[in-house]
Amino acid sequence: MNDYLVRGMAYDGHVRVFAVRTTEAVSEIQRRLDTWPIVSAAVGRTLSFATMIGAMLKGEERLTVIVRGGGPVGQIVADANATGEVRGYVSNPHVHFMELNEQGKLDVRRAVGTEGSITVTKDLGLKEPYQGTSPIVSGELGEDFTYYLTVSEQVPSAVGVGVLVNPDNTIRAAGGFIVQLLPNTPDHIIEKLERSLSGIRPVSTMIDEGLTPEDMLREVLGEDFVLLDMHQVYFNCHCSIDRIDRALISLGKEELDSIIEEQGEAEMTCQFCNEVYHLDRKHLENIRATL
Repeated sequence: MNDYLVRGMAYDGHVRVFAVRTTEAVSEIQRRLDTWPIVSAAVGRTLSFATMIGAMLKGEERLTVIVRGGGPVGQIVADANATGEVRGYVSNPHVHFMELNEQGKLDVRRAVGTEGSITVTKDLGLKEPYQGTSPIVSGELGEDFTYYLTVSEQVPSAVGVGVLVNPDNTIRAAGGFIVQLLPNTPDHIIEKLERSLSGIRPVSTMIDEGLTPEDMLREVLGEDFVLLDMHQVYFNCHCSIDRIDRALISLGKEELDSIIEEQGEAEMTCQFCNEVYHLDRKHLENIRATL
C-alpha cells in the first residue's frame, strides 16, 4: 500500500478530520539518515503531523514543523506542502535506550525531552511567513501537537500519531489522524467524540493491522465520514546543485576566496536527504567569478 492522506467532514459538518499513512516516507528517511528506532519514532510522528497540517494549505504554500524538546535527539524538523511532498531530519539520528517506558514501548518522551517548544512556520506566499509556537507538554508528541493546534491555532483538536519499528530498524508502520471541532459544535457530539477517542487503539497498531486512513477515521469517529479529498504522500527533497551554488554565493567573496585558497574544493551534504555534493576548484572559481 502506498502512502496517502484523506481529508473529510463528520457529524453533519461539525467535525473536520484528516488521516494519513506515512510508512514509505518514514522508511525513506530512516534509510537515508540511518535513524535508530527511538529516533525513527520521534521523526515519524513529527512527519505525520506535518503532512496532515500541510494538507490544510493551498497551492504552493508549505510549512515546517520544528520540535525542540531539549532531549538527546536534538532538533526534529519536518517539511510538508499541500500536495503531499514531505521530508524531514533530526540533529542526532543515533539515540538509543535499553529501557522501555511504563507502557513497554520506546521512550520517545525521554529522547525528545520535555523542556522546549514546537514551532510551525507557514510560507503562505506573503511578505512574512506565519509562525506559531507552543511549549512541549508531554514529549510523546501526539499530546504536544494536540496542544499546539488547540492553543496556538485556537482549533480544539485531537492528534494521534504512531510509528512501529521492525527489529532490523526498518519501518513497519507509520501514520496518524487529526480530529478538529469547528465553531458551535453541539455538546452531545463533543461528548461522543471524547468517549470514542478515550478507547482508541494506537495508530501504529491500526496501520500494522492493515487499516487504511479511511478505516482509521471510522474507528476514531465511531461512524462514517464524508470524503472531501485524497492525495498521495511521498518523500521529496528540494536540494540541488543550484541551491548549493546560491548558498556558496551568500558566503561572499572573502569566504569563497578562503575556501578556494585553503581547501581547493568543497563538500556539502543535504541534512534532509544526506545527498553529498562535491565541488571542485574549477566549480568554486566559476561561482567566485559571478560575484
